[in-house]
Amino acid sequence: MLRVAFLLFFFLLAPVFAKEKYQQPGPIHLDREGEKWAEKTLQKLSLEEKVGQLFMIWVRAEFLNVNSPEYLDLRDNMGKYHIGSFAMTVRWDPPFLYRNQPYEAAELLNRLQQDSKLPLLIAADFERGVTMRLHGATGFPHAMAFGATGKLDYAEAFGRITAQEARAIGVHWNFFPDADVNSNPANPIINTRSFGEDPQQVGDLVVAYIRGARANGMLTTVKHFPGHGDTATDSHLSVAQVTGDRARLNRVELPPFRKAIEAGVDSVMVAHVTIPALEPDPNRVATTSPAIVTDLLKKQLGFKGIVVTDALDMAGLTRLYAANIGRAAVDAFKAGNDLLLIPADLDASYKAVLEAARSGEIPRAQLDTSVLKLLKAKASLGLEKARLVNLEALSNLVGKPENLALGQQISDDSVTLVRDNGKLLPLKHSGTVKGGLPYQRVEEIHNGTVVIVLSDDVRTEAGRALERQVKVRVSDANVIYVDPRIAAAMSEEVLQAVDQAQAVIAAVYVVPTAGKAMQGANGLTNSVALNDASGTLLQKILEHAAEKTAVLAMGNPYLAQDFPGAQNYICTFSNATVSEISAAKVLFGEIAIRGHLPVSIPNVAQRGAGIERQPQVLQGGGSERAYSKPAGR
Repeated sequence: MLRVAFLLFFFLLAPVFAKEKYQQPGPIHLDREGEKWAEKTLQKLSLEEKVGQLFMIWVRAEFLNVNSPEYLDLRDNMGKYHIGSFAMTVRWDPPFLYRNQPYEAAELLNRLQQDSKLPLLIAADFERGVTMRLHGATGFPHAMAFGATGKLDYAEAFGRITAQEARAIGVHWNFFPDADVNSNPANPIINTRSFGEDPQQVGDLVVAYIRGARANGMLTTVKHFPGHGDTATDSHLSVAQVTGDRARLNRVELPPFRKAIEAGVDSVMVAHVTIPALEPDPNRVATTSPAIVTDLLKKQLGFKGIVVTDALDMAGLTRLYAANIGRAAVDAFKAGNDLLLIPADLDASYKAVLEAARSGEIPRAQLDTSVLKLLKAKASLGLEKARLVNLEALSNLVGKPENLALGQQISDDSVTLVRDNGKLLPLKHSGTVKGGLPYQRVEEIHNGTVVIVLSDDVRTEAGRALERQVKVRVSDANVIYVDPRIAAAMSEEVLQAVDQAQAVIAAVYVVPTAGKAMQGANGLTNSVALNDASGTLLQKILEHAAEKTAVLAMGNPYLAQDFPGAQNYICTFSNATVSEISAAKVLFGEIAIRGHLPVSIPNVAQRGAGIERQPQVLQGGGSERAYSKPAGR
């Protein structure tokens, strides 16, 4: 009797002492055991559950009480609609993106996994690494900066580090790399998100990223099929069109996607763009076109993986389905997409797809095929065995010093000197900020070195890291922040400072921003050009002091085509903090300049151009002119 009681006591306590099973990411791999799990799971699912597996909805990484309305809504949606996957993001109140902490993200994702009947696929847009959404992770510049370095091993390391940090917080799937060839300088939404304008280089960098990411347990996605690089419209706001003929598509847009498919990319994201050469119906974007998704992608290019729509709430699609928003999901699935991303109306979309499946409009075989793909993806990640992450391991896996250093090195190597009049660079140091008691230090500001930060909104972080970096080197530098709302009013003050200055830095922060609405001639539009008021001010600065002004393109490299008077022009291809640090190093001659343009700037420079420089900082903080080598690799 005593023995029975002891055994009963042991079994009751066993769960308390049992070690929690956590994810152990390894290379993406689907074994026979995982296949069996996927097949058996599919057989057990009801029609309603199968339809739910097709949908991916938002989850914002933040602390949520288990009984908060926001968390209860997430849990209720999982139960009511049988949701199979989430896209992790953070709150965005334009122009502010509220990044959060890795622990908060991981804890919330763990909780969702525990509350879900089946393991969840968690995806994210980590185009610049996990740091794009969360603090503390490794910082990387925009994709185009990788094109400027010309180094494939950097792109592979980018994939490796992003995968390791993403899996540490419970994200399994990145909607990256971007396989778009940015051949249109006016493209408002791709631009620096692309590796460049050369299909060969873009394809090679895409493959390198995929290799690094998949080897470290992260599903990858190439986007935006069949190519969003030659458009002048933001598909978040309206319908964009790709006008090239089939020969051009085969020559420019499609090669990077072909390479990605050959390299084993896990998924392809389809764009909300019209392409007359492939789909003559003007009311069918690529997302809802069987000719593009099924015939071209699946049959002609032979892609067998997961086909995912771009977000279904984008205006490029919703404008075509305003009268019946749920129909967009049905048409997208019938066209050949497997996963329906961010429906504009979850309830309407779920019910529309379910009804189409019940009526036979969506064949059961097609539904089963798509759901099985998604279940196999979960098994390839080992989620059927362990779906939680170890919160205690985060401090060892996210933001490793060696990874942070590599992210900075990549940024340093990408900075490209396009124009140099030989009269300004490198700038001279003038000492460091003197110490003082907290709250009692008074710093004098002079106009010897003037920095004008031109951004969309002076309330954002744009220019803050650059200011700190400049003031470490020139303690009395005058840093002036300007945005379109105050540019005209500040013009006199700015130009007076410029006239008195010995050196002027005009740092222009313009990067592609999804859905950034501006009033254009034909309604709302988006642009990566400098706003009229800020552009007018920059033009006046150059008219007053072009010889002593360095224009920093902290993002869009095509900026110079609108300001031909710029005599000193530097591209970082990115507004990330690492890029701001790199810009300061280059301005003061502290690092070698090695970058070369991965795109052509009309009437300014061709792809491959770039003035190489050796670092030139003398003892005592002074500097002298740096040696220049001919452009080209």
